[in-house]
Amino acid sequence: QVQLVESGGGLVQAWGSLRLSCAASGSIFSTYVMGWFRQGPGKEREFVATISRSGSSTYYADSVKGRFTISRDGAKNTVYLQMNSLKPEDTAVYYCAAVSALIVRSPPKHWGQGTQVTVSS
Repeated sequence: QVQLVESGGGLVQAWGSLRLSCAASGSIFSTYVMGWFRQGPGKEREFVATISRSGSSTYYADSVKGRFTISRDGAKNTVYLQMNSLKPEDTAVYYCAAVSALIVRSPPKHWGQGTQVTVSS
């Protein structure tokens, strides 16, 4: 069954903002570190950000540090990615994932279906 469902993608102009959401099943949300990955056109999937189970620790790719913020809401079993100052190179399909650690060294345990973010110049 579907266990991670992303939403919030869309088309935005450069320097604009978007907030992505990922609704997770309770068992996944309480068990795993949660993260976001992305895959741009013609590129490999890459790490964006992770957040610990408690929400007290986060880790970001250098390319998004200072512009993106990951957070989680335990009451809603939802993880968010607030994206500010968006650039055309942020255009990608964004995937929510359940991972084992903040610094991801093994394949994610679960993936969402992805949501498209397109940033126009």
